[in-house]
Amino acid sequence: MTTIEVDEDECGPWTVLSIRGELDLVTSPRIRRRVHDAVAGGRHDLVIDLSAVRFCDSSGVGVLIAARRLLRSCGGRLRLILPETVVEGGDGHVDRVLSALGVRRLFEVYGDVPAAVAEVG
Repeated sequence: MTTIEVDEDECGPWTVLSIRGELDLVTSPRIRRRVHDAVAGGRHDLVIDLSAVRFCDSSGVGVLIAARRLLRSCGGRLRLILPETVVEGGDGHVDRVLSALGVRRLFEVYGDVPAAVAEVG
């Protein structure tokens, strides 16, 4: 069975969604809903921490691209956490998938949450 857990936290102007598990056809709608809920709540600066995601398919990539489009349309910002070193059971899978599909360049990528929320601009 596919599983995913999402924790939400506030770091200054940033809303941080920390995702653990598998980001696929079954779980992607849940992530899409969390992004839409954040934007509907007036939170337009979003960090998605993917460091503990074990698997990501094209549905998961689609959610990330849609989140980028949504946030850009409302003047917001999206930053992804794709650490260079593996943490919390992740294995760098999402980074490899985004790179293989040629879409990694679309995203502002950081190694950890503190770096993402500290960067100005």
